[in-house]
Amino acid sequence: MTDAKTKIKETVSAHDVVLFMKGTKEMPQCGFSSKVAGVLNYMGVNFADVNVLADEEMRQGIKDYSDWPTIPQLYVKGEFVGGCDIITEMTLSGELDTFFAENGVTFDKEAADKIREANA
Repeated sequence: MTDAKTKIKETVSAHDVVLFMKGTKEMPQCGFSSKVAGVLNYMGVNFADVNVLADEEMRQGIKDYSDWPTIPQLYVKGEFVGGCDIITEMTLSGELDTFFAENGVTFDKEAADKIREANA
């Protein structure tokens, strides 16, 4: 599992925003991954995607790395932010906007506002 841990650490260090997910940002393979990737794509966030279905060691490794049992998992500037429920909550409350702004992550504020309006 050390190999996966090393790969994960390198990946989250090399990219400002990383989503460990089932599938890819262009073709998510589960509803939860699709929801988080959809939010990030809609908000225009530049993020790296890691398809855990392509690598069983990575699939278990990311759960051990974060001590979080589910996928997807979002990392910003090397920090674990959360899974689908947490990202959804943060998006709807505006907390994700603040978090991105504080961490220098570029996103479309207007798109974020539209998500909140549509879910009000």
